[in-house]
Amino acid sequence: MPSLGDLIAPRRLGRDFRWLLSSSWTSNLGDGIALSAAPLLIASLTSSPLLVAAGAMMQFLPWLLFGLFAGSIADHHDRRRLVMIANGSRALIVAGLVVFLATGQVTVWIVLATAFLYGTAEVFADTAGSTLLPMMVRPADLGIGNARLQAGFLVGNQLAGPPLGAFLFAAGSFWPFVVQIVCVSLAVILISRIARTPVPPKDEVAPDAKAHPIREGLQWLRGNAPVRTLVVIILVFNVTWAAPWGVLVLYATEYLGMGPVGFGVLTTASALGGLVGTMSFGWLERHISFATLMRIVLSLEVLMHLAFALTTSPVIAFIIMFGFGAYAFVWGTISTTVRQRLVPMPLQGRIASVNMVGVFGGLVIGQLLGGLIAQAWGLTAPWWFAFGGSAITLLLVWRSISLIAAAKPVLDSEEVERIGPEDEPGAGGMPLPDR
Repeated sequence: MPSLGDLIAPRRLGRDFRWLLSSSWTSNLGDGIALSAAPLLIASLTSSPLLVAAGAMMQFLPWLLFGLFAGSIADHHDRRRLVMIANGSRALIVAGLVVFLATGQVTVWIVLATAFLYGTAEVFADTAGSTLLPMMVRPADLGIGNARLQAGFLVGNQLAGPPLGAFLFAAGSFWPFVVQIVCVSLAVILISRIARTPVPPKDEVAPDAKAHPIREGLQWLRGNAPVRTLVVIILVFNVTWAAPWGVLVLYATEYLGMGPVGFGVLTTASALGGLVGTMSFGWLERHISFATLMRIVLSLEVLMHLAFALTTSPVIAFIIMFGFGAYAFVWGTISTTVRQRLVPMPLQGRIASVNMVGVFGGLVIGQLLGGLIAQAWGLTAPWWFAFGGSAITLLLVWRSISLIAAAKPVLDSEEVERIGPEDEPGAGGMPLPDR
Protein backbone atom coordinates (compact mmCIF):
# COMPACT_ATOMS: atom_id res chain seq x y z
CA MET A 1 0.00 0.00 0.00
CA PRO A 2 1.47 3.41 -0.97
CA SER A 3 2.27 5.88 1.80
CA LEU A 4 0.32 9.11 2.31
CA GLY A 5 3.23 11.03 0.79
CA ASP A 6 3.11 8.90 -2.36
CA LEU A 7 -0.64 9.42 -2.65
CA ILE A 8 -0.27 13.20 -2.39
CA ALA A 9 2.86 13.46 -4.56
CA PRO A 10 3.48 10.22 -6.51
CA ARG A 11 7.12 9.21 -6.46
CA ARG A 12 7.28 9.15 -10.27
CA LEU A 13 6.87 12.94 -10.32
CA GLY A 14 10.26 13.33 -8.68
CA ARG A 15 11.79 15.13 -5.72
CA ASP A 16 11.75 18.54 -7.40
CA PHE A 17 7.98 18.32 -7.76
CA ARG A 18 7.65 17.70 -4.03
CA TRP A 19 9.67 20.82 -3.26
CA LEU A 20 7.51 22.80 -5.71
CA LEU A 21 4.32 21.41 -4.17
CA SER A 22 5.36 22.15 -0.59
CA SER A 23 6.42 25.68 -1.55
CA SER A 24 3.13 26.31 -3.37
CA TRP A 25 1.03 24.99 -0.50
CA THR A 26 2.91 27.08 2.06
CA SER A 27 2.63 30.24 -0.04
CA ASN A 28 -1.10 29.63 -0.59
CA LEU A 29 -1.67 29.38 3.15
CA GLY A 30 -0.07 32.81 3.59
CA ASP A 31 -2.18 34.26 0.78
CA GLY A 32 -5.32 32.72 2.28
CA ILE A 33 -4.58 34.39 5.61
CA ALA A 34 -4.30 37.76 3.86
CA LEU A 35 -7.48 37.04 1.86
CA SER A 36 -9.59 37.73 4.95
CA ALA A 37 -7.20 39.90 6.96
CA ALA A 38 -6.62 42.54 4.26
CA PRO A 39 -10.31 43.45 3.74
CA LEU A 40 -10.81 43.49 7.52
CA LEU A 41 -7.87 45.88 7.88
CA ILE A 42 -9.17 48.22 5.15
CA ALA A 43 -12.69 48.17 6.64
CA SER A 44 -11.22 49.10 10.04
CA LEU A 45 -9.57 52.16 8.50
CA THR A 46 -12.39 53.49 6.29
CA SER A 47 -16.14 53.20 5.80
CA SER A 48 -15.93 54.20 2.13
CA PRO A 49 -17.32 51.46 -0.14
CA LEU A 50 -15.14 52.82 -2.96
CA LEU A 51 -11.93 52.39 -0.96
CA VAL A 52 -12.98 48.94 0.26
CA ALA A 53 -13.67 47.93 -3.35
CA ALA A 54 -10.33 49.43 -4.37
CA GLY A 55 -8.60 46.94 -2.09
CA ALA A 56 -10.08 44.09 -4.13
CA MET A 57 -9.20 45.77 -7.41
CA MET A 58 -5.53 45.79 -6.41
CA GLN A 59 -5.60 42.02 -7.04
CA PHE A 60 -6.50 42.53 -10.70
CA LEU A 61 -4.78 45.74 -11.77
CA PRO A 62 -1.15 44.47 -11.65
CA TRP A 63 -2.08 41.59 -13.98
CA LEU A 64 -3.49 43.99 -16.55
CA LEU A 65 -0.47 46.29 -16.28
CA PHE A 66 2.42 43.85 -15.98
CA GLY A 67 1.14 40.41 -16.97
CA LEU A 68 2.59 40.25 -20.49
CA PHE A 69 5.90 41.73 -19.35
CA ALA A 70 6.14 39.15 -16.55
CA GLY A 71 5.62 36.37 -19.10
CA SER A 72 8.45 37.67 -21.25
CA ILE A 73 10.78 37.89 -18.24
CA ALA A 74 9.93 34.32 -17.23
CA ASP A 75 10.83 33.03 -20.69
CA HIS A 76 14.31 34.57 -20.68
CA HIS A 77 15.61 34.00 -17.14
CA ASP A 78 16.01 31.27 -14.55
CA ARG A 79 12.40 30.63 -13.55
CA ARG A 80 13.12 29.17 -10.13
CA ARG A 81 15.24 32.19 -9.24
CA LEU A 82 12.50 34.55 -10.44
CA VAL A 83 9.98 32.87 -8.12
CA MET A 84 12.41 33.18 -5.21
CA ILE A 85 13.06 36.88 -5.90
CA ALA A 86 9.35 37.69 -6.36
CA ASN A 87 8.30 35.84 -3.20
CA GLY A 88 11.15 37.39 -1.26
CA SER A 89 9.94 40.80 -2.42
CA ARG A 90 6.42 39.95 -1.26
CA ALA A 91 7.73 39.12 2.22
CA LEU A 92 9.61 42.44 2.38
CA ILE A 93 6.55 44.40 1.22
CA VAL A 94 4.36 42.86 3.92
CA ALA A 95 7.12 43.44 6.49
CA GLY A 96 6.91 47.15 5.68
CA LEU A 97 3.16 47.07 6.34
CA VAL A 98 3.76 45.33 9.68
CA VAL A 99 6.11 48.14 10.71
CA PHE A 100 3.39 50.72 10.02
CA LEU A 101 0.85 48.62 11.94
CA ALA A 102 3.15 48.10 14.93
CA THR A 103 3.94 51.83 15.17
CA GLY A 104 0.31 52.90 14.70
CA GLN A 105 1.14 54.92 11.57
CA VAL A 106 -0.87 52.89 9.08
CA THR A 107 -3.45 54.56 6.81
CA VAL A 108 -5.81 53.16 4.20
CA TRP A 109 -3.58 54.61 1.48
CA ILE A 110 -0.57 52.73 2.83
CA VAL A 111 -2.60 49.51 2.83
CA LEU A 112 -3.76 50.09 -0.77
CA ALA A 113 -0.21 50.87 -1.89
CA THR A 114 0.99 47.70 -0.15
CA ALA A 115 -1.74 45.68 -1.88
CA PHE A 116 -0.68 47.03 -5.27
CA LEU A 117 3.02 46.33 -4.71
CA TYR A 118 2.27 42.89 -3.31
CA GLY A 119 -0.01 42.12 -6.26
CA THR A 120 2.71 43.23 -8.68
CA ALA A 121 5.27 40.88 -7.12
CA GLU A 122 2.64 38.13 -7.18
CA VAL A 123 2.24 38.55 -10.95
CA PHE A 124 5.91 37.71 -11.47
CA ALA A 125 5.87 34.90 -8.88
CA ASP A 126 2.77 33.22 -10.34
CA THR A 127 3.82 33.62 -13.96
CA ALA A 128 7.28 32.14 -13.43
CA GLY A 129 5.90 29.52 -11.04
CA SER A 130 3.38 28.29 -13.61
CA THR A 131 6.22 27.37 -15.97
CA LEU A 132 8.11 25.15 -13.52
CA LEU A 133 5.89 22.08 -13.58
CA PRO A 134 6.30 21.37 -17.34
CA MET A 135 10.08 21.47 -16.81
CA MET A 136 9.89 18.80 -14.09
CA VAL A 137 7.42 16.12 -15.19
CA ARG A 138 6.45 14.25 -18.33
CA PRO A 139 3.46 15.57 -20.33
CA ALA A 140 1.41 12.57 -19.19
CA ASP A 141 1.89 13.60 -15.55
CA LEU A 142 0.95 17.26 -15.96
CA GLY A 143 -2.68 16.54 -15.10
CA ILE A 144 -2.02 14.92 -11.73
CA GLY A 145 0.67 17.51 -10.96
CA ASN A 146 -1.70 20.41 -11.62
CA ALA A 147 -4.43 18.70 -9.61
CA ARG A 148 -2.14 18.48 -6.56
CA LEU A 149 -1.18 22.15 -6.91
CA GLN A 150 -4.88 23.05 -7.16
CA ALA A 151 -5.58 21.07 -4.01
CA GLY A 152 -3.03 23.16 -2.13
CA PHE A 153 -4.70 26.33 -3.37
CA LEU A 154 -8.07 25.10 -2.15
CA VAL A 155 -6.90 23.98 1.28
CA GLY A 156 -4.57 26.88 2.01
CA ASN A 157 -6.11 29.78 0.10
CA GLN A 158 -9.80 28.95 0.37
CA LEU A 159 -10.39 26.73 3.43
CA ALA A 160 -7.72 27.04 6.12
CA GLY A 161 -6.22 30.46 5.39
CA PRO A 162 -9.24 32.83 5.58
CA PRO A 163 -10.63 31.71 8.96
CA LEU A 164 -7.09 31.65 10.39
CA GLY A 165 -6.53 35.16 9.07
CA ALA A 166 -9.76 36.42 10.68
CA PHE A 167 -8.83 34.78 14.01
CA LEU A 168 -5.34 36.29 13.95
CA PHE A 169 -6.74 39.73 13.06
CA ALA A 170 -9.00 39.59 16.12
CA ALA A 171 -5.89 38.96 18.23
CA GLY A 172 -4.08 41.95 16.73
CA SER A 173 -4.17 43.66 13.34
CA PHE A 174 -0.52 42.88 12.56
CA TRP A 175 -0.50 39.19 13.54
CA PRO A 176 -1.98 37.76 10.31
CA PHE A 177 0.60 39.62 8.28
CA VAL A 178 3.45 38.41 10.49
CA VAL A 179 2.31 34.82 9.85
CA GLN A 180 1.99 35.61 6.16
CA ILE A 181 5.62 36.76 6.10
CA VAL A 182 6.68 33.48 7.71
CA CYS A 183 4.71 31.44 5.15
CA VAL A 184 6.03 33.30 2.11
CA SER A 185 9.61 33.22 3.44
CA LEU A 186 9.35 29.48 4.04
CA ALA A 187 8.05 29.09 0.48
CA VAL A 188 11.24 30.76 -0.78
CA ILE A 189 13.39 28.33 1.22
CA LEU A 190 11.45 25.31 -0.03
CA ILE A 191 11.62 26.25 -3.70
CA SER A 192 15.34 26.96 -3.36
CA ARG A 193 15.80 23.21 -2.86
CA ILE A 194 14.73 22.53 -6.44
CA ALA A 195 17.57 21.65 -8.78
CA ARG A 196 18.50 24.76 -10.74
CA THR A 197 16.13 25.37 -13.65
CA PRO A 198 18.07 26.59 -16.69
CA VAL A 199 17.14 29.61 -18.75
CA PRO A 200 14.53 28.35 -21.24
CA PRO A 201 16.16 27.31 -24.52
CA LYS A 202 16.13 29.82 -27.34
CA ASP A 203 14.26 28.32 -30.23
CA GLU A 204 12.70 29.38 -33.51
CA VAL A 205 9.09 29.41 -32.38
CA ALA A 206 7.94 32.41 -34.38
CA PRO A 207 8.53 33.38 -38.00
CA ASP A 208 10.19 36.68 -37.09
CA ALA A 209 13.27 35.87 -35.02
CA LYS A 210 13.86 39.59 -34.36
CA ALA A 211 10.37 40.20 -33.01
CA HIS A 212 9.91 41.79 -29.59
CA PRO A 213 9.56 39.00 -27.00
CA ILE A 214 5.94 39.89 -26.15
CA ARG A 215 5.02 40.26 -29.82
CA GLU A 216 6.70 36.93 -30.51
CA GLY A 217 4.42 35.23 -27.99
CA LEU A 218 1.32 36.92 -29.40
CA GLN A 219 2.31 35.90 -32.93
CA TRP A 220 2.68 32.28 -31.86
CA LEU A 221 -0.70 32.40 -30.11
CA ARG A 222 -2.39 33.92 -33.16
CA GLY A 223 -1.02 31.11 -35.32
CA ASN A 224 -1.97 28.27 -32.96
CA ALA A 225 -5.72 27.72 -33.21
CA PRO A 226 -6.16 25.23 -30.31
CA VAL A 227 -4.42 27.37 -27.68
CA ARG A 228 -5.92 30.58 -29.08
CA THR A 229 -9.43 29.14 -28.84
CA LEU A 230 -8.75 27.90 -25.30
CA VAL A 231 -7.69 31.41 -24.22
CA VAL A 232 -10.85 32.89 -25.78
CA ILE A 233 -13.05 30.34 -23.99
CA ILE A 234 -11.42 31.20 -20.66
CA LEU A 235 -11.85 34.95 -21.29
CA VAL A 236 -15.54 34.75 -22.22
CA PHE A 237 -16.49 32.29 -19.49
CA ASN A 238 -14.77 34.52 -16.93
CA VAL A 239 -16.88 37.46 -18.11
CA THR A 240 -20.11 35.47 -17.73
CA TRP A 241 -19.00 33.92 -14.41
CA ALA A 242 -17.89 37.23 -12.87
CA ALA A 243 -21.14 39.05 -13.71
CA PRO A 244 -23.22 37.32 -11.00
CA TRP A 245 -20.21 36.61 -8.79
CA GLY A 246 -19.60 40.32 -8.30
CA VAL A 247 -23.01 40.70 -6.62
CA LEU A 248 -23.06 37.25 -4.99
CA VAL A 249 -22.94 38.70 -1.48
CA LEU A 250 -26.10 40.72 -2.18
CA TYR A 251 -27.79 37.80 -3.94
CA ALA A 252 -27.06 35.52 -0.96
CA THR A 253 -27.90 37.93 1.86
CA GLU A 254 -30.83 39.87 0.33
CA TYR A 255 -32.41 37.61 -2.30
CA LEU A 256 -31.91 34.25 -0.54
CA GLY A 257 -32.00 35.76 2.96
CA MET A 258 -28.96 33.81 4.14
CA GLY A 259 -27.23 36.52 6.16
CA PRO A 260 -23.47 37.11 6.44
CA VAL A 261 -22.77 33.71 8.04
CA GLY A 262 -24.75 31.93 5.35
CA PHE A 263 -22.80 33.75 2.67
CA GLY A 264 -19.55 32.57 4.23
CA VAL A 265 -20.78 28.99 4.34
CA LEU A 266 -21.89 29.28 0.71
CA THR A 267 -18.38 30.19 -0.46
CA THR A 268 -16.93 27.45 1.73
CA ALA A 269 -19.18 24.92 -0.03
CA SER A 270 -17.48 25.89 -3.28
CA ALA A 271 -14.03 25.21 -1.80
CA LEU A 272 -15.14 21.84 -0.43
CA GLY A 273 -16.51 20.85 -3.82
CA GLY A 274 -13.26 21.95 -5.44
CA LEU A 275 -11.28 19.77 -3.07
CA VAL A 276 -13.38 16.75 -4.06
CA GLY A 277 -12.94 17.58 -7.73
CA THR A 278 -9.18 17.97 -7.61
CA MET A 279 -8.66 14.81 -5.55
CA SER A 280 -10.80 12.89 -8.07
CA PHE A 281 -8.90 14.21 -11.05
CA GLY A 282 -6.53 11.25 -11.36
CA TRP A 283 -9.46 8.84 -11.73
CA LEU A 284 -11.26 11.16 -14.16
CA GLU A 285 -8.14 11.54 -16.30
CA ARG A 286 -7.71 7.77 -16.56
CA HIS A 287 -11.32 7.03 -17.50
CA ILE A 288 -12.66 10.04 -19.44
CA SER A 289 -11.09 11.85 -22.38
CA PHE A 290 -10.16 15.49 -21.94
CA ALA A 291 -12.55 16.51 -24.75
CA THR A 292 -15.48 14.88 -22.96
CA LEU A 293 -14.47 16.32 -19.59
CA MET A 294 -14.17 19.81 -21.07
CA ARG A 295 -17.66 19.59 -22.56
CA ILE A 296 -19.11 18.23 -19.32
CA VAL A 297 -17.68 20.93 -17.06
CA LEU A 298 -18.59 23.78 -19.42
CA SER A 299 -22.13 22.38 -19.75
CA LEU A 300 -22.37 22.24 -15.96
CA GLU A 301 -21.28 25.88 -15.85
CA VAL A 302 -24.21 26.82 -18.08
CA LEU A 303 -26.65 24.80 -15.96
CA MET A 304 -25.25 26.26 -12.73
CA HIS A 305 -26.11 29.78 -13.88
CA LEU A 306 -29.63 28.69 -14.79
CA ALA A 307 -30.10 26.92 -11.44
CA PHE A 308 -29.03 29.99 -9.46
CA ALA A 309 -31.38 32.16 -11.53
CA LEU A 310 -34.33 29.88 -10.72
CA THR A 311 -33.77 28.83 -7.10
CA THR A 312 -35.04 30.62 -4.02
CA SER A 313 -33.80 27.98 -1.57
CA PRO A 314 -30.57 28.43 0.42
CA VAL A 315 -30.22 24.63 0.67
CA ILE A 316 -30.37 24.26 -3.11
CA ALA A 317 -27.88 27.11 -3.41
CA PHE A 318 -25.41 25.22 -1.16
CA ILE A 319 -25.74 22.10 -3.33
CA ILE A 320 -25.24 24.10 -6.53
CA MET A 321 -22.18 25.83 -5.08
CA PHE A 322 -20.64 22.54 -3.98
CA GLY A 323 -21.07 21.18 -7.49
CA PHE A 324 -19.67 24.38 -8.95
CA GLY A 325 -16.49 24.03 -6.92
CA ALA A 326 -16.09 20.39 -8.00
CA TYR A 327 -16.34 20.97 -11.74
CA ALA A 328 -14.70 24.41 -11.80
CA PHE A 329 -11.42 23.13 -10.38
CA VAL A 330 -11.52 20.13 -12.70
CA TRP A 331 -11.80 22.63 -15.56
CA GLY A 332 -8.93 24.69 -14.17
CA THR A 333 -6.71 21.62 -14.00
CA ILE A 334 -7.64 20.50 -17.52
CA SER A 335 -7.20 23.88 -19.18
CA THR A 336 -3.83 24.44 -17.50
CA THR A 337 -2.64 20.94 -18.41
CA VAL A 338 -3.71 21.23 -22.06
CA ARG A 339 -2.02 24.62 -22.41
CA GLN A 340 1.20 23.41 -20.81
CA ARG A 341 1.30 20.37 -23.11
CA LEU A 342 0.81 22.39 -26.28
CA VAL A 343 2.99 25.45 -25.66
CA PRO A 344 6.73 25.15 -26.46
CA MET A 345 8.96 25.44 -23.40
CA PRO A 346 10.52 28.78 -24.47
CA LEU A 347 7.03 30.36 -24.62
CA GLN A 348 5.44 28.91 -21.48
CA GLY A 349 5.72 32.17 -19.52
CA ARG A 350 4.38 34.46 -22.24
CA ILE A 351 1.39 32.31 -23.14
CA ALA A 352 0.58 31.73 -19.45
CA SER A 353 0.65 35.50 -18.92
CA VAL A 354 -1.69 36.11 -21.87
CA ASN A 355 -4.04 33.57 -20.35
CA MET A 356 -3.94 35.29 -16.94
CA VAL A 357 -4.49 38.73 -18.47
CA GLY A 358 -7.57 37.24 -20.11
CA VAL A 359 -8.71 35.76 -16.78
CA PHE A 360 -8.44 39.01 -14.86
CA GLY A 361 -9.63 41.13 -17.77
CA GLY A 362 -12.72 38.93 -17.90
CA LEU A 363 -13.24 39.35 -14.16
CA VAL A 364 -13.08 43.15 -14.38
CA ILE A 365 -15.45 43.31 -17.37
CA GLY A 366 -17.84 40.76 -15.90
CA GLN A 367 -18.06 42.42 -12.49
CA LEU A 368 -18.76 45.79 -14.10
CA LEU A 369 -21.49 44.29 -16.30
CA GLY A 370 -22.95 42.36 -13.38
CA GLY A 371 -23.24 45.48 -11.25
CA LEU A 372 -24.92 47.44 -14.04
CA ILE A 373 -27.32 44.58 -14.89
CA ALA A 374 -28.28 44.01 -11.24
CA GLN A 375 -28.82 47.72 -10.73
CA ALA A 376 -31.18 47.88 -13.70
CA TRP A 377 -33.03 44.54 -13.56
CA GLY A 378 -32.52 42.97 -10.13
CA LEU A 379 -30.22 40.48 -8.41
CA THR A 380 -31.18 37.45 -10.53
CA ALA A 381 -30.61 39.27 -13.83
CA PRO A 382 -26.80 38.69 -13.84
CA TRP A 383 -27.46 34.94 -13.56
CA TRP A 384 -29.71 35.05 -16.63
CA PHE A 385 -27.05 37.04 -18.48
CA ALA A 386 -24.44 34.47 -17.47
CA PHE A 387 -26.70 31.59 -18.54
CA GLY A 388 -27.38 33.05 -21.99
CA GLY A 389 -23.82 34.20 -22.63
CA SER A 390 -22.18 30.94 -21.55
CA ALA A 391 -24.73 28.81 -23.44
CA ILE A 392 -24.14 30.70 -26.70
CA THR A 393 -20.36 30.52 -26.23
CA LEU A 394 -20.47 26.78 -25.57
CA LEU A 395 -22.51 26.15 -28.72
CA LEU A 396 -19.99 28.14 -30.79
CA VAL A 397 -16.93 26.27 -29.45
CA TRP A 398 -18.47 22.80 -29.04
CA ARG A 399 -16.75 21.32 -32.11
CA SER A 400 -13.50 23.18 -31.45
CA ILE A 401 -13.11 21.46 -28.08
CA SER A 402 -12.22 18.18 -29.81
CA LEU A 403 -9.48 19.96 -31.77
CA ILE A 404 -8.11 21.56 -28.61
CA ALA A 405 -7.97 18.30 -26.67
CA ALA A 406 -6.57 16.24 -29.56
CA ALA A 407 -3.86 18.72 -30.61
CA LYS A 408 -0.33 17.34 -30.32
CA PRO A 409 2.54 19.36 -28.85
CA VAL A 410 5.66 20.07 -30.86
CA LEU A 411 8.62 19.27 -28.62
CA ASP A 412 11.93 21.02 -29.11
CA SER A 413 15.14 19.02 -28.98
CA GLU A 414 15.80 19.80 -25.31
CA GLU A 415 12.34 18.57 -24.29
CA VAL A 416 12.76 15.34 -26.25
CA GLU A 417 16.10 14.77 -24.54
CA ARG A 418 14.56 15.54 -21.12
CA ILE A 419 11.58 13.14 -21.31
CA GLY A 420 13.08 10.59 -23.70
CA PRO A 421 11.89 9.70 -27.21
CA GLU A 422 9.93 6.74 -25.91
CA ASP A 423 7.78 9.15 -23.87
CA GLU A 424 6.87 11.48 -26.72
CA PRO A 425 3.09 11.98 -26.96
CA GLY A 426 1.55 9.12 -28.89
CA ALA A 427 4.59 6.86 -28.52
CA GLY A 428 5.25 3.94 -26.21
CA GLY A 429 1.69 3.87 -24.90
CA MET A 430 1.84 7.38 -23.41
CA PRO A 431 -1.61 8.99 -23.47
CA LEU A 432 -2.33 11.61 -26.08
CA PRO A 433 -3.15 15.12 -24.84
CA ASP A 434 -6.91 14.41 -24.94
CA ARG A 435 -6.60 11.90 -22.10
